[in-house]
Amino acid sequence: MTIIKARFGEHHSKSTARAEKKEDTPAPLYQLHVSLSFSDPVIWRRLLVPGELTLQQFHRVLQVCMNWSGEFNHQFYIGKVFYSTSASSTEGMRFHEANHLLTDLEEAVRWCCTYIYDAGEGWEHEIILEEALPAEKKPASPRVIDGEWAAPPESVDGVHGYTELLYALENPQDEKSKHLLQAHDLTGFDPYLFDKEAINTELEKCIWPQ
Repeated sequence: MTIIKARFGEHHSKSTARAEKKEDTPAPLYQLHVSLSFSDPVIWRRLLVPGELTLQQFHRVLQVCMNWSGEFNHQFYIGKVFYSTSASSTEGMRFHEANHLLTDLEEAVRWCCTYIYDAGEGWEHEIILEEALPAEKKPASPRVIDGEWAAPPESVDGVHGYTELLYALENPQDEKSKHLLQAHDLTGFDPYLFDKEAINTELEKCIWPQ
């Protein structure tokens, strides 16, 4: 994980205030590139996300884009600060993700933004802010505009475990592969499938800020 030495602590009080009361000026629409770190080939998504979303809502967007359940622990590492659902104070540079909007973290996101789901044998994502676009006249819902490859089943033990699973799918007669495939429910799983329409249909079902 890359750590950028910069001053990002000054934005927190402002961010909390804006999460409680939206300003009159519409927030930008962010084009973000999200990639699953260390995956080979790289599993990635390109998203358009309204800046009015809190990090907690952005977590939900990422879960839908990866077809995951959201039942495991997660955290964001932005600038030099951790954000999660368990942080109850600013002690140790940890903040609650529900109190911070993407638009107020824009500068920090440009420096460094990592999303970690199920830390340990879990999934680390690199998030790059590619472009800040003018807000749309009609409040926009998050949507995916491009991407490649299906996301791994979230129960697999990280990228290493997923690599073994891909081998098993290609070599189902191998004895080790048989045991691995039996241990996971892979009914209908296609590692090559990226279904943009299905993802956006699910995103439209969610309730976002208006």
